[in-house]
Amino acid sequence: MKKADYIFETSWEICNKVGGIHTVLSTKSFTVVNKFKDNYICIGPDLSIENGKADEFIEDFSLYKNWKAVAWQEGLRIRIGRWNISGNPVVILVDFTPFFEKKNEILTQFWLKYKLDSISGQWDYVEPALFGYAAGRVIESFYQFYCNAQDNIVAHFHEWMTGTGILHLNTTAPQIATVFTTHATVLGRSIAGNGLPLYENIEQYDPLLTASKFNVQSKFSLEYLSANIADGYTTVSEITNKECVAFFKKPADVVTINGFENNFVPKDELYDEKRAVARKRLKQVASALLQQPISENPLFVINSGRYEFKNKGIDVFIRALAELQKREIDREIIAFLAIPAGTSGMREELIEKINNKVVYTDSNNAVLRDYATHPLHAPNDDPIIKELNRLNIDNSPESKVKVIFIPVYLNGHDGIFNLTYYDLLIGFDLSVFPSYYEPWGYTPLESVAFGIPTITTSLAGFGMWVKNNFGNQKSAWVIHRSDYNDEQVCFELARAISYFAECTPDEVKENKIKAFEIAKEALWEKLYANYLKVYDIAITKANLRFELFKDKTSKIDLIATKIKKPEPKWKRVTVKSYLTENLKKLEELAYNLWWSWNYQARELFMEIAGPKRWTELEENPIHVLQVLPLDVIQRFNNDAAFIKKLDAVYDEFQEYMSKKQPNDHDQVAYFSMEFGITNELKIFSGGLGMLAGDYLKEASDSNVNMIAVGLLYRSGYFAQQISQLGDQINHYPNQSFSKLPMTPIRDENGNFAKVSVALPGRNLYARIWQVDIGRVSLYLLDTDFNENSPEDRKTTYNLYGGDIENRLKQEFLLGIGGIRMLRLLNIKPTIYHLNEGHAAFLSLERLRNIMEDYHLPLSVAMEVVKSSSLYTTHTAVPAGHDAFSEDLMRIYFASYPEKYHISWEEFMAFGRKDVENVHDKFSMSILACKLSQEINGVSKIHGRVTREMFSYLYDGHFSEELHIGYVTNGVHYPTWAHKKWQILHKKVFGNQFITSQSDSKNWKKIPTVDKEKIWDIRNELRKELIDNVKILLEQQMRRRNESPTLIVQTLKSLRSDVLTIGFARRFATYKRAHLLFMNEERLRTLVNNPIQPMQFIFAGKAHPHDKAGQDLIKKIIEFSRKPCFIGKIIFLENYDMIIAKKLVSGCDVWLNTPTRPMEASGTSGEKAVMNGVLNFSVLDGWWAEGYVQGAGWALSEHATYQNHGLQDELDAATLYAVFEEQIAPIFYDRNDEDVPEKWVEMIKQNFARIAPHYTMERQLKDYYRKFYNKLFKRKELLIENDFERAKQLVRWKERVITAWDNIQVVEIVKPPMVEDNTFFLGTTLHTYVKLKLGNLHPEDIKMEYIFTNRNEETVNLQGKFAFEYVETSNGIATFHNQIHAKFSGVWNCAIRIIPAHPLLPHDMDFNLVTWL
Repeated sequence: MKKADYIFETSWEICNKVGGIHTVLSTKSFTVVNKFKDNYICIGPDLSIENGKADEFIEDFSLYKNWKAVAWQEGLRIRIGRWNISGNPVVILVDFTPFFEKKNEILTQFWLKYKLDSISGQWDYVEPALFGYAAGRVIESFYQFYCNAQDNIVAHFHEWMTGTGILHLNTTAPQIATVFTTHATVLGRSIAGNGLPLYENIEQYDPLLTASKFNVQSKFSLEYLSANIADGYTTVSEITNKECVAFFKKPADVVTINGFENNFVPKDELYDEKRAVARKRLKQVASALLQQPISENPLFVINSGRYEFKNKGIDVFIRALAELQKREIDREIIAFLAIPAGTSGMREELIEKINNKVVYTDSNNAVLRDYATHPLHAPNDDPIIKELNRLNIDNSPESKVKVIFIPVYLNGHDGIFNLTYYDLLIGFDLSVFPSYYEPWGYTPLESVAFGIPTITTSLAGFGMWVKNNFGNQKSAWVIHRSDYNDEQVCFELARAISYFAECTPDEVKENKIKAFEIAKEALWEKLYANYLKVYDIAITKANLRFELFKDKTSKIDLIATKIKKPEPKWKRVTVKSYLTENLKKLEELAYNLWWSWNYQARELFMEIAGPKRWTELEENPIHVLQVLPLDVIQRFNNDAAFIKKLDAVYDEFQEYMSKKQPNDHDQVAYFSMEFGITNELKIFSGGLGMLAGDYLKEASDSNVNMIAVGLLYRSGYFAQQISQLGDQINHYPNQSFSKLPMTPIRDENGNFAKVSVALPGRNLYARIWQVDIGRVSLYLLDTDFNENSPEDRKTTYNLYGGDIENRLKQEFLLGIGGIRMLRLLNIKPTIYHLNEGHAAFLSLERLRNIMEDYHLPLSVAMEVVKSSSLYTTHTAVPAGHDAFSEDLMRIYFASYPEKYHISWEEFMAFGRKDVENVHDKFSMSILACKLSQEINGVSKIHGRVTREMFSYLYDGHFSEELHIGYVTNGVHYPTWAHKKWQILHKKVFGNQFITSQSDSKNWKKIPTVDKEKIWDIRNELRKELIDNVKILLEQQMRRRNESPTLIVQTLKSLRSDVLTIGFARRFATYKRAHLLFMNEERLRTLVNNPIQPMQFIFAGKAHPHDKAGQDLIKKIIEFSRKPCFIGKIIFLENYDMIIAKKLVSGCDVWLNTPTRPMEASGTSGEKAVMNGVLNFSVLDGWWAEGYVQGAGWALSEHATYQNHGLQDELDAATLYAVFEEQIAPIFYDRNDEDVPEKWVEMIKQNFARIAPHYTMERQLKDYYRKFYNKLFKRKELLIENDFERAKQLVRWKERVITAWDNIQVVEIVKPPMVEDNTFFLGTTLHTYVKLKLGNLHPEDIKMEYIFTNRNEETVNLQGKFAFEYVETSNGIATFHNQIHAKFSGVWNCAIRIIPAHPLLPHDMDFNLVTWL
């Protein structure tokens, strides 16, 4: 017999405890490892390791590390370690999810080579098929690296689920002997599972037709090919072998009977101790559940396994118990059905009774028909419960037969028994497994291994083996079963159970001894020889192909050549700056970003660094303090004036921080992908981040209870450079975390506090950092450290970086990881604010937590999550919302439906526009909408656009009536208003102005300021801007090797006394930066006007993948080099917060020209307003609300042309005209003091009439007024009294949705009609509607007359008029409506019915609609 040098055993159940095959392999391993040592290698799927699913796997980085590196280079994502079972075999876990996106290509190749029919295969076929393929690739890779032509290699694959590995190796590695084992055929399981007779006339089933009938063509095709192509073929019992002959036309080469190891069965005194503990627990639970005393020595009977009601014989077992109930028996029989089913938490009252050791001495409080130890999701539909009720097994005290249903896995942590399956099994007297379809049957074998007699059937592989080897005996009682003898089986079961109930102590002892004897014959040491037989057959066949691999050699010799030579062991020596006691306050200030909006604090750092060094270090105080030379420290330590200023600023900071929060109960958690707080903390890209950063600063200033959650990016967004050709070059310099204003959160041992989220086959770990923003804490998650794989470390490398999969990983970490972080830190926000859809996954994690923590069903948890969620969208077009393919979602969320007890399709519906369209992607915005009570846009127009964009989610409602609101964005005044303006405003408005910025009464004092003072500030700020621009430009132009002549000409042409227009923002095409350049001649005339010249400064980044945006930048660079535009058209590289502050304060006009209505808000213009810079913008976003004539200029809100090219042409012409005819003349119209009086008056109007309405203080107040306060109250309402109202609302919704389609219209009595339904003004129209509501009540519905008109292709809502309930008579409810005709016109009208309930937050919350 040929011995294998390597054995690779592949199964879906390696390190994955989901079924009987796991028991086969895990018990066999001890025997196999003793024979083959580490040359026996198991291969399993690297599945989610969340919730302890990978406890059996222990990773070992030393195993095969050289080959592993090669395998990863080949695209094989593997982990290598040990299976934590007896024998500890080597295990390779394979992450097969990278092949999801290549599935069509892979399966097509199998069709072309083998005619594998994968066309009809659903995901339950595709996933395992790809795993098998990946496993085959892994074996091939290992073989190529380590093996020679002389090696005998066996690759053993279990079940059809791994068969693609056989097909792959058959093509790529002919030396490898393949073996296939089927444990249960696809067709056999399908036939039996559908209640059809299988055995007596199995030949009647045509395999292909049967596979088609049960829609298992793909699974059968793979199973058939595997059986016929493998070099060796086995099955686990003679019963299954009959199926193989019938369906594959091929008997197994060897029947490999499933063996067992009994080393886990306790011996002697320990056996007795464990049995006593188990019996005590069984008795205690039974008494507590049934609320009646249990007899001293009942017969405890168990049935366990998968929930296959007929195949496992559960049906006949219950019928046998009903038969026993009719008989007169002396001994109490308590049957436990340990069969996992859908549960919804724990039975707290049962746990309390068990923990309190409640003893029932009588049956006065006995509970009838209460069977389950854990609450079932749908008890009325459960087959076991229905059958027990049907047969009147009610667990009454009078009955000697009781049944208890354990619908959970007995893992030792179920909350009721808290014993593992084996530790509970030992306490039983009898097990019963009357299976109809059972290819082998481990549960009865486990029973006899514990000395517990079992009842099985002749249709179980184990039963047939017992009958053939041990004949008729009582310890493993085999009942004859066929396709048609269910009644006889029930009778025999009842007779057998009666026998065991009546056994004498001697008979019990005899049966136990015999049970142990039977178990010994099933040990692997006696049965493993069958596997060696089939391996010999397979190796012999493989050796016949020797000519195909005779020259095969290993690659091990290559390892030696790659061993690195020793290198010097360098040690890092650090010289740290040390601040004196006088200066230590600087460090505390530096680590709280309050300094970033307090100009006096900023000036302290600039002074000690020096202006030049301050600029070189990018205005980063921490970096400044780290590099301070000793002489500077000593000089400032002795500088009394500096210390005095430092003390004053520090005292102001301490006073600020010590102010107590007025509301420390209701907390807001603000989630965002980006935050723009200070320039050195590069976790922002544009307006979304700027808004989020400003929001946190104002939350601190307003002293509200808020925390924030985001991600910490190693390289931020990207650093922009422009090449000599004008192309954007993207650089990703790493941030040095030690130089950033943040501190790590540490655990009780001083280590980094971390959270983890489950990725395919591994955990992604994230460290937690805290950033203090005044009184508000921002928590950031970072994955760039060694506990993660190199690939996973990249998750937080770049903001919006990587491919679509990395985007999903970032959002997965932000939402799910963010919630886990808050739980770890024991932070319990009241409501959650999702700043864009990126964070929407947080609602999924909250759902899971609420369901598990409070044992609530999904429907109730959804009400709680919605009641405490606000979703803010900043995107004006559907394409701007993130959406992920189903393939990608399956990679990361395959296990999630199970958490919510729903199907995969129901889970995908959370994020699908059309829940029935399987091709729809999973949209983050739709997920956010469906799990948020409140939704808002960020300006009035954007609110309308958002309602229109999401109207499809609320079919039957019109966009005008949707609950989606708006809060127009604002800006943080202390951050963006220049110091000079802040000093002036404080002087004019008073010292308390900073706490009442949005009070327009303050700003109305601005006209009292001398016009000369205002104009002086404007001139000073323009000069400051131009001076800085010249420095930046010279650096940037020299770096890109511009000619010295061009540099000199550019800098010389830039002037600080010229009308300066700024255009700085993200370079997306809809921002229309190209408008100004559409007519080169007009532009040349404008900038070169000898009397009224002007200059334009552009800045902004285009997304790395936005070629059109990058081309716009290149066009501007090209224009800037033309002789007529040198120094008149400027583009500044690498737009950041430092440049932004100079631009919004130093320009004279802020230009914004977006495509209508795609500018959600556009806050840069608001920053300009705070600095007296006048806006010239399309009336879109905030400017549509903010524009005041005489305080800026505007392009019309409405487009004139549908053709974008024509509209651009018109808008460009308008731009030139306004600049030429209005802006320039006003700017250059000066009085004798050279002051442009009209311009200054416009600045005053800008401050007085616009500025107060666009501060962040106003925005924050709006969120509290419109949304937060409402959500605080609603959440409290739903969760009080153990979620009483949430449960009430769910029960009402379930009742309404069940009865909704039964609403019947009896009669509609309309007003007397005149010709063409024409009425006259002043007419009162009365309408009566009579309905049969079925199980609904009149108060359950709201009936309305809806009036609309059509405008081109849109239908607009004109009015809603409610009906009033009149009466109910003879089951008919009458409703009345009256409308007074007050306006003339032509409308369409219809009657609409929607649900109504006081607990509904709005009509769209429960979107049922009926039209009459």
